[in-house]
Amino acid sequence: MGIILLIYGAALLLGALAGSRNPLQPLAGLRMASSSTTTAPALPFQRVRNVRDLETALAEARGKYVMLDFYADWCVSCKEYEQNTFRDARIQSLLKNVVLLQADVTQNTADDDALLKRFTLFGPPGILFFDPQGHEIAPLKVVGYQDANRFLVSLNTLFAAKEGECQAALAC
Repeated sequence: MGIILLIYGAALLLGALAGSRNPLQPLAGLRMASSSTTTAPALPFQRVRNVRDLETALAEARGKYVMLDFYADWCVSCKEYEQNTFRDARIQSLLKNVVLLQADVTQNTADDDALLKRFTLFGPPGILFFDPQGHEIAPLKVVGYQDANRFLVSLNTLFAAKEGECQAALAC
């Protein structure tokens, strides 16, 4: 057991020196970039702080699809979305015409709780999609972490819905 901890400690040290900030993948910074998935800058989320902010943002987004991301600083899976899934160039390409909203529920305030309860979420991460009329597309609700490949399936379902298949495939 001691040797395993020593090796893990060495991996953490080496990873930290290479710029890694993830203790679950301490050597991730040493990997060569894959040609199939390139990383891009962070997504430009607009923050919503309460139900009223969300309703206003949905009204302003009329005519466009909306993605609402429930996030918290203490949420490990949220950090994985931020560092991996949302930085994937394929994901960003598909989301370029989608209004991106983010509810930061880090502080667990009454407003945070009201937002979570409105969509029957216990906490982050949770990702919801809304149609151009501002109605939630419930079958596309994502609870928990999805890597880029899995999240692409969710997005492709959304875009199939955009092409008129929504009523048949999703009953939304």
